[in-house]
Amino acid sequence: MEYTGTETVVLRAELVKACQRLMQTGFRLLTMIGTDERERTGHFILRYYFAADRTSQIALVTVRIPATDPTYPSVATIIPAASWYEREVYDLLGIQPIGHPDLRPLVLHGQRVNAYPLRRDYPLLQSLPEVRRELQEPALDEGQFIVPVGPIHAGVIEPGHFRFLVAGENVESLDAQLFYTHRGLEKRAEGMHVAEAMALVEQTCGVCSVSHALSYAQAVEAVAQIQLAPQAIWIRTLLAELERLYNHVGDVGNLCAGIGFSFGTMQGARLKEQLQQLNDDVTGHRYLRGVIVVGGVAKTFSFAEIERIRVTTMQILQEIGEITDAILSDEIVCDRFNRTGVLDAQVVEQWSVVGPAARASGVVRDVRMNFPYAGYGELEFSVPTFQTGDVMARFQQRIAEIYESGKLIDQIIRRLLELVQTGDGTPLLTPLPSLVPGSFAIGISESARGENVHFVMVGENQTIYRLRIRSASYANWPAVPYAVPGNIIPDFPLINKSFELCYACCDR
Repeated sequence: MEYTGTETVVLRAELVKACQRLMQTGFRLLTMIGTDERERTGHFILRYYFAADRTSQIALVTVRIPATDPTYPSVATIIPAASWYEREVYDLLGIQPIGHPDLRPLVLHGQRVNAYPLRRDYPLLQSLPEVRRELQEPALDEGQFIVPVGPIHAGVIEPGHFRFLVAGENVESLDAQLFYTHRGLEKRAEGMHVAEAMALVEQTCGVCSVSHALSYAQAVEAVAQIQLAPQAIWIRTLLAELERLYNHVGDVGNLCAGIGFSFGTMQGARLKEQLQQLNDDVTGHRYLRGVIVVGGVAKTFSFAEIERIRVTTMQILQEIGEITDAILSDEIVCDRFNRTGVLDAQVVEQWSVVGPAARASGVVRDVRMNFPYAGYGELEFSVPTFQTGDVMARFQQRIAEIYESGKLIDQIIRRLLELVQTGDGTPLLTPLPSLVPGSFAIGISESARGENVHFVMVGENQTIYRLRIRSASYANWPAVPYAVPGNIIPDFPLINKSFELCYACCDR
């Protein structure tokens, strides 16, 4: 689907009011992109995309920033969800949001220096200067103390630094710092052919490869204004649900690992492994990479492969029901899950939280339904929600979504079988036409963690001028500290796993 929406170009002084008007009429912040277009227009440009879930509308607010005065009034003063975007734009492009409530460096830890790696004139292989990293110690009241955790952890996980403000046993606040291993994927993408960049995009996240590939491909295809073959559309939709299924099944085990409940941990890992072996058998990759390409897909499925998918997913759905029933019959599990890590619906709205985390707090938000793409507009499914916003709700949310994925996979397989049987000979790949330099679009897809949004602006000869990847984890991480106060530190691994957010998606 092409998400063009409406664009409003405003002056810097009008930016905050323009964004505020959209928020007051039912929109939420979807993503924000900063681009260095000095060589094209003489300006930096900021684009704030907004989404109205109930009416399926996309709106765009654009503001030009003079190269001689790269400043603008911060939107984060009225829209908290804009905070990370604006801090990152300051770090990487040197465009300063005046009045921002928390202007600490986000991506480039430490003191800011006059080096902005996402500017077009910053060489790809040039190292950033070393900076001094200082932690700001808060003023502590009597009985309060700081417990630092990370960034290096005991488990095989990526780095993140968590500082708990504790009084007695209860956590009063949490400050989370990520972006320790930023990879510069967006900088690397500059100048790459749009088709070649797919391999880079798929490596944004290990377990959301399909969703990132879908978002990116749809953005490029919107710029190209091409239509895909029906079989390619349904293969993409099937891959998206297979990815959601193995992630949610694995997360059932991961949440049990957060409290040391070995039965649930092992059973979730066992079923996830079966699904990933299925992925490998039918696509050649455990993480389903290499199938989605710009313009379509790289392979089709045989009758035998489709039947293997159908049988395996049916078996998994039957087993997961028995396993989750056993997990939820354990009193200790329920005691640990219930009323732990509550995320209020108001926080969800303020920070534009997405995916299962939003839906477990009662907010109906799923781009498969709100902004249908691939084959979702032709499928029958529901978007389950829970109301309590705690670990139990996020656990049950995934279980409910596992069954919805099962229903979707069954419908998709029937559509695919019809197409395979007719054998109309339609090519799986639609060639790209010439792309107009400077044209841009966004692509959206719903990963297991929530919506992934890719912005693509093309340059000369079908190359990328600017790629901006906004993952679901990027949208949700700022909300995690709101779910921690009132709990104890040993609850944090469980709370963190219940969101199941990715570090690599931020360190893109």
